[in-house]
Amino acid sequence: MALPLHRLEVRLPEAVPFAAGSFDTIGPMSRAAFPHRHTFYEFVHVTRGTGTHVVDLARWELRPPHLGLILPGQVHHWENARDLDGTVVLFTPEFLLDHPADRDLLRRLGEHPWLRLDPAEHAHISRLMTELTEEYGQVDAGFASVLRSLLHVLLVRTARLGARAPVRRRPPPPGRHAVVAEEFARLAARTGAEGVRSVRECAERLGVTPGYLTEAVRAALGRTPAGMLREARTQEAQRLLARTDLSVRQIAARTGFDDPAYFSRFFRRETGMSPGDFRKHHDRRVPSLEAGPGPA
Repeated sequence: MALPLHRLEVRLPEAVPFAAGSFDTIGPMSRAAFPHRHTFYEFVHVTRGTGTHVVDLARWELRPPHLGLILPGQVHHWENARDLDGTVVLFTPEFLLDHPADRDLLRRLGEHPWLRLDPAEHAHISRLMTELTEEYGQVDAGFASVLRSLLHVLLVRTARLGARAPVRRRPPPPGRHAVVAEEFARLAARTGAEGVRSVRECAERLGVTPGYLTEAVRAALGRTPAGMLREARTQEAQRLLARTDLSVRQIAARTGFDDPAYFSRFFRRETGMSPGDFRKHHDRRVPSLEAGPGPA
């Protein structure tokens, strides 16, 4: 059995892929104590509580107020959470305004996903969260447009809060390069969990040549497709090693390696550690989540 996957179930008549509310109204998964993934983005504004929030291998002790962001595919959970309160905002990539910069901004915000708020920042974010929750609950005419606009404001305001950990945006070039790079970035973000392993395979899915894909991604994102795919496969392997009881052979297969020995060499080259050593150092597995033999 794989890590639990939380999908966004919508309740509104128009099936808008968005939800906002308190930890209680969103439901028990919003404060789940076991590692799980999302298919959506989640902003969490913590106003009260103690414990630890864990995203992939990073741990943040709660000293509210905080603003956090969890990206699709990341593994997260809450440890020893007590009196947790605040606002949770969930939305799928499709709900964003049709503006490539918003998705690029979310990826960059994901590099600094946990912010401690000073009183003025907390007040600004609280007002935005209240507006989002109220608009979501009223379902008045045009509510989807208002929600998208408020969400865009939340993204921009959160980027401004990153002054302590600056979020530098590279404006995408006009034309097809930007579109192709944006679609590739989505594929790369899902690579670890969904089986897209090579630049050639991504290019085929996007209907371009590998050479054109490389040119577009370099121009828009300042990186190479191969490098982004290596990073995605490595991160997925780290998640599975740290959070599951899957064997190294099973993890190699899930991240696209037919040969476990080659996977081990790849992993050591990318992280400086063998899979076994990494698991020993970061082991916080929940045995009930994964079936099968122990680590190789």
